[in-house]
Amino acid sequence: MTKRYSLRFYLAGAVAARAGDEMSGPSLMLAAFALAGSAVEASSLLAGITISAAVGGPVLGALLDRHVRPGRLLAGALLLYAAGLGMILAGLGRLPFGVTILIAVVTGLLGPALSGGWTAQLPRVVPSDRLPRSNVLDAMTFSMASLAGPALAGGVAETLGAPTAVVVSAALIGLALPAAWMLPARPGRARGTRTLSVMSDLAAGLRVVTGRPSLARATLTSTLSCAAQGMLMACIPLLGERVLGGAGRGALLLSCTAISALTANAVLARFPRSVAPDTVIWASALVQAAALALAIWGQPAVLIVAVLIAGIGEGPQLAALFAVRHREAPERLRGQIFTTGASLKITGFSLGAAIAGPVATWSLPGALAFAASVAVLAALVFFVIPSASAHPPQDRVIPG
Repeated sequence: MTKRYSLRFYLAGAVAARAGDEMSGPSLMLAAFALAGSAVEASSLLAGITISAAVGGPVLGALLDRHVRPGRLLAGALLLYAAGLGMILAGLGRLPFGVTILIAVVTGLLGPALSGGWTAQLPRVVPSDRLPRSNVLDAMTFSMASLAGPALAGGVAETLGAPTAVVVSAALIGLALPAAWMLPARPGRARGTRTLSVMSDLAAGLRVVTGRPSLARATLTSTLSCAAQGMLMACIPLLGERVLGGAGRGALLLSCTAISALTANAVLARFPRSVAPDTVIWASALVQAAALALAIWGQPAVLIVAVLIAGIGEGPQLAALFAVRHREAPERLRGQIFTTGASLKITGFSLGAAIAGPVATWSLPGALAFAASVAVLAALVFFVIPSASAHPPQDRVIPG
């Protein structure tokens, strides 16, 4: 454990990188919506930059697990991701839209670096007895980023234009490079011990995700929850235009969600062991379903209440998911477990956004109702996989 790298430095870098990431999605959607005037093309661009995470996440995680200085690799991934955003912006309106989508897909391969790749390094930053509370604080960086990112996207897009908002999001990601570069190295005993191939590590990581019931349940439920969140994201420009009087104002709804998520996690940080994380995961999915159903009403005040309720579900669910991953992941596969889980969530989000875009153009209430149904399904599937109690005790790995 290094004494020269503080938790505050870790959290500051995480907030910057994740704020830039959270800002990039709405900014790209608003840029595409402004140039093409189509919710379908806007949601397609968002889907393009997120759907490839299913491939990039596991490979990136396996490489992080094998690297002596994973922070250096993480910093490189952040730099390339920021550069990819710049290339997407340069292509909008200048290149055929299909080419721009292809650039977005390639850029999206590195997306899990901003989420799971960063969080997987936390056990080397803090001692094991501080991990539960630090885990909640780490989850709060997502809420802080979700608060700042969409607000900046909407504000910059309204005042300086959507292309400028994309530039600012890339700059924020760049600010996180020093914190990533200086992340602690692996313990001396772990260096040079890898003899298996990357493909063997990928197979081992997949067996852990699917073979440990608690981890499999949490992964499946959170992925479906993210699909519902992606559906809401695809509806944001139209909700802003039809309910709030402007597409750019729709991005501010995401900040309302982030406010309630941040507040809920702040309470959870004071009592990190008050509720079992497995329970929080499925219960939070039901809270999100109720919020999406309420949003169908289509009135400004009710819509704001709905997105606030959605945040109460999203924030604690993310913190609980991190707790389950840290509890279940073997140290040698920790990076891969986190990036694989992140890639599945990102892919679920992108598929939800891609499906909801055309549905929202046809019927905005129908798209929201569909999203609420997916969130209910997320809670129900949690109980499909048998309980982890069937596993022998030695299958549990506690980070230390």
